[in-house]
Amino acid sequence: MSLLWTSEALVDAMGGRPIGVMPQGISGISIDSRSLESGDAFFAIKGETMDGHDFATAAVKAGAGVLVVAEGKLPSLGRLTAPMIVVEDVLVALERLGVAARARSKARVIAVTGSAGKTTTKEALRHVLSAVGKVHASAQSFNNHWGVPLTLARMPEDCDYAVFEIGMNHPGEIRPLVNMVRPHVAIVTLIAAAHLGFFRNLDEIAEAKAEIFEGLEPDGAVLLNRDDSRWKLLDKMAKAAGVEHVFGFGENARSTFRLVKCELNADHSVITAKIGGREIVARVGAPGRHMVQNVLAVLGAAQLVGADLDKAAAALADLSAERGRGKRHILRHPKGPITLIDESYNANPASMAAAMALLNATPVSGEGRRIAVLGDMLELGSHSAKLHAALAELIIGTGTQTVFLGGPEMRALADILPSDVKAEYRAGAEELKPLLLSALRPGDVVMVKSSKGIGFSKLVEALLGKFPAQATTIEQT
Repeated sequence: MSLLWTSEALVDAMGGRPIGVMPQGISGISIDSRSLESGDAFFAIKGETMDGHDFATAAVKAGAGVLVVAEGKLPSLGRLTAPMIVVEDVLVALERLGVAARARSKARVIAVTGSAGKTTTKEALRHVLSAVGKVHASAQSFNNHWGVPLTLARMPEDCDYAVFEIGMNHPGEIRPLVNMVRPHVAIVTLIAAAHLGFFRNLDEIAEAKAEIFEGLEPDGAVLLNRDDSRWKLLDKMAKAAGVEHVFGFGENARSTFRLVKCELNADHSVITAKIGGREIVARVGAPGRHMVQNVLAVLGAAQLVGADLDKAAAALADLSAERGRGKRHILRHPKGPITLIDESYNANPASMAAAMALLNATPVSGEGRRIAVLGDMLELGSHSAKLHAALAELIIGTGTQTVFLGGPEMRALADILPSDVKAEYRAGAEELKPLLLSALRPGDVVMVKSSKGIGFSKLVEALLGKFPAQATTIEQT
């Protein structure tokens, strides 16, 4: 068993009090007893709805090497005989361990934020940098007040590169997280109307994202989307934060990392980009113009951290997507295949536009149709009705003329679609499910897109259940 932390280092980093016979060390860190692996340290974090201390016994049964628990909870854990490290606050202890992990690391660190494309960019960085060294990156979209310190604390001492996703939905949330991560390179993918319910306008969203500049390492670099309308504002804020190296990526002629040529295909793209003073030609295994934009940031970051650019670019050829973020399945219908694009994890106006562009570019076969299954975009506040209605522009006059809509906010879109668009509106995923399952036919391309909280992943599961995917899936992001 390779050790992530020795017990001595674990106790010292957190300022904890050990109880019982400590193991030599721990091989991993868990905050969930269901996924805990033998030899892990179990951190009993108290969340909004559940308290990890209630699962301490389950963690011991799962093979936890040591429990990290709060002093105030110790009396209720009296019967447990497992070794423990007692701390005042478990989340604070995890943060301290994360800071210690960052302090001992010699890795080149990249942090990614933005209104859309964070996880996709983070995963693309993980993928390409793995071709040139040992990479540590956050699991899933662990980008909040517990996800970032957890990812830091899990960082092996010997990794060459580390990639962190940092999210927010309120001002002031990025600042403490980036001060723990201390990146050498910070990327802002895009400023868009995500979480607009907590902000007055896009400028305020940009200002909140700009907090990432404050934790940058001395002589670090910032990568900004040169094609984004908030470029100038972000550039100004980066320089105000003392950042000397601000670079742009995009199609704009003044971009440092510039798209020269782009050939978009149904299942991949071929790009020519000017990176580090020379032209790079790369096949991008994940289709979509939005993916090309993310890849420009990835190649720019790879150049800035000193990675082998040729190897990084070559790795883009087999880039694939995560579940809920564009993963493609070929479903088996008795009379022919159906293509399913799973975009059910997140949605805002910018990512809706990207997803619809991808759907419209995906060819159907035979008598097939392009079908959009759209659920509510959450956290848009008073702007919600207007922004949902505006999605009509993505549908009217395009190759997608069949839509299924679900959720209270999607009513605004359903009410204004013209009669030549075949639309079905229902209250939510459960009500849509029988309609969708019975409507599909061979040759169709169906895309499911919504915010996670709407539960449209259930529709993806239902489709995969009725029409099992072929062994080979095509993936995109």
